[in-house]
Amino acid sequence: MQPRRTGFTLIELLLVVIIIGILAVVAVPRFTMSRQKTFFAAMKSDLKHLATAQEIYYTDHNYRYAGSAGLDAAAAPGLEFAESQGVGVTIEESATTGWSAEATHAGLNFASQKCAIYWANAAARAPATQPGLIACIGENQ
Repeated sequence: MQPRRTGFTLIELLLVVIIIGILAVVAVPRFTMSRQKTFFAAMKSDLKHLATAQEIYYTDHNYRYAGSAGLDAAAAPGLEFAESQGVGVTIEESATTGWSAEATHAGLNFASQKCAIYWANAAARAPATQPGLIACIGENQ
C-alpha cells in the first residue's frame, strides 16, 4: 500500500491566489475612496472650527478678524485654532468686513482637491460661492 500524499495541488493554490486577487481589485478602490472622504471631512471640520475661532476673535478684538493674507491660520496671533493632522488651513483674506480661508490635505492633490470658505464681505474664494458655506472641489475624483 502506497503512503497517501497530503497537501494542496497546484490548481488549488492557483485558485486561492486568483480569488485573493479578485478581492483585492474590489477592495482597494473602496479603501481609497473612504480615505479620501476622511481627508475631506477633516478639511471641512477645520474650516468650521476656524469660522468659530474667527467669530470669537472678532468680538474680543475690536471687531477685527484675525490673520492676514497668506498666513497659516494656526500661526495667527491671538486666534485659538489648531489644524488637524495633515490639514493645512491658510487665511486668504482678513479685514474688518470679512475673511476667507482655504484648506488642503497632505494626502490629496493640493491643486485640484481643496475646500474653501469666505465670510461677510470678503471676496468669494473658489470653490465657495456663498458666504459661510464650505465648498470643496475634487471630492469625487
